[in-house]
Amino acid sequence: MAKFKAGWAEVSITPDKKISLAGQFYERISEYVETPITATALAIESEGEQAILCSCDLTSIAMGLVERVREKVAEKEPEIDISKIIINATHTHTSHTYKATADGANVTTTKDILNRYIPEEQHYKPLVSAKGDDYLKPADAVVFLIERISEAICKAWKNRKPAGYAQGFGRAAVGMCRRVCYSDGSAKMWGDANSAAFTQLEGGNDSGIEMLFFYDENKKLTGAAVNVNCPSQILEHRSFISSDYWGKVKMFLREKYGDDLFVLSLGGPGGDQCPRDLIRWVNPDTPINDPHVERPDYIERIADPSMFEIKGTIKAGKRIAREVIDAIEEVEEIKTDAPFVHKTITLDMPLRRVTPKEFEEAEEKIKSYAEKLEGNANFADNARMYVYAGTILRYEEQHTMNVRPIEVHVLRFGDMAIATNPYELFLDYGNQIRARSRAKQTTLIQLCNGAEGYLPTEKAEKAGHYSAYVTSGKTGHEGGDLLVRKTLEEINSMF
Repeated sequence: MAKFKAGWAEVSITPDKKISLAGQFYERISEYVETPITATALAIESEGEQAILCSCDLTSIAMGLVERVREKVAEKEPEIDISKIIINATHTHTSHTYKATADGANVTTTKDILNRYIPEEQHYKPLVSAKGDDYLKPADAVVFLIERISEAICKAWKNRKPAGYAQGFGRAAVGMCRRVCYSDGSAKMWGDANSAAFTQLEGGNDSGIEMLFFYDENKKLTGAAVNVNCPSQILEHRSFISSDYWGKVKMFLREKYGDDLFVLSLGGPGGDQCPRDLIRWVNPDTPINDPHVERPDYIERIADPSMFEIKGTIKAGKRIAREVIDAIEEVEEIKTDAPFVHKTITLDMPLRRVTPKEFEEAEEKIKSYAEKLEGNANFADNARMYVYAGTILRYEEQHTMNVRPIEVHVLRFGDMAIATNPYELFLDYGNQIRARSRAKQTTLIQLCNGAEGYLPTEKAEKAGHYSAYVTSGKTGHEGGDLLVRKTLEEINSMF
């Protein structure tokens, strides 16, 4: 076994202008910065093998962004094998909306599909507040992000020094299933469980936290990689910039270990997970623009603070940080030798398809809606037509492609396996991988090197609703089964 080097860097991706905030079906323009958003990079090297993991406070990581970051890194630091760069999103909804493709081409969206069926004079127009010199346009945001993320990666590489490591594990109740099932066989994301038709939450949850700690030659803690199976979207409806609960995790850990501690925020399989308890439902303290979370027969509960508010991020951040601190204090041995393997594979994932009948029904829905539309189309119209526009788009896609190639990274570091995927991956798939992995510890990173949407289970597809619609992701449960098999094959071959 070889000794290794590790290097850290953190770079701000907080803009000095207003931005369009990603996520939701209505437009939000940032009003202020609640907590900074960052790109944090960890570079590992041993005997010519390398890996650079970079976690970004973004909603998703388009593969076009990854490729353009790699091009910039290649210019700045030729020693880096750019194919070994791994970039993941924490899935905060209070960060940049950006547009990035490898060749700079436009990507067709559901809004573009809707525009086909309405006169040009009724096409969507940006908010007045989004105009002016104090606003960073999404097209400019991608240039900003490329520069900052590549800077973090190159700095981490230059900061490589002989290091030691230790593994840790903890448990914190952060993620819970967000799909509610009913007696008629249907399910809803954010469904109201206070109903006689409610039967169960569709999936479980995983409170486990995989951890990897790094130390310098003097055995001083330099950073922690922390893997939590829940997206960081407590503040998803708010109109400010925030790193959500991960910002609070960093705050609490730095209070304990100093401001020079690095935290690599790794989201695990959480496509059907959220930071809210749908059984002990607690309403937002302040109004939000989302009819799906309205509760007409609201019953006040003694439970968590509202997981729509800043105090919710503090509670979740404190829960995670306490477990990380406990795990650090339980470290008995700092190792300097580690088996280190890093493999990159391409998987051809089957495109989830729609039938001609589904296409015809979707087109009829949009045509009917367009005929009745008054004034300019807006984000509310986009939300109402999202399913139908996405169905049309998929019907067109499936005539030009059968598969969607994705990039998957599988690593062995010590007794830990690390595997990535570009989806909002439903938890069941992660459970299948972890349960059958031959590694002593398995870290799974979603929303990584690609933005392929949700990957639901077969059960979810049959029950329907957002996250399980064909519009919600590029592949379906057949692809999920393939991802599980191939990921396990690669992990177990390393152990």
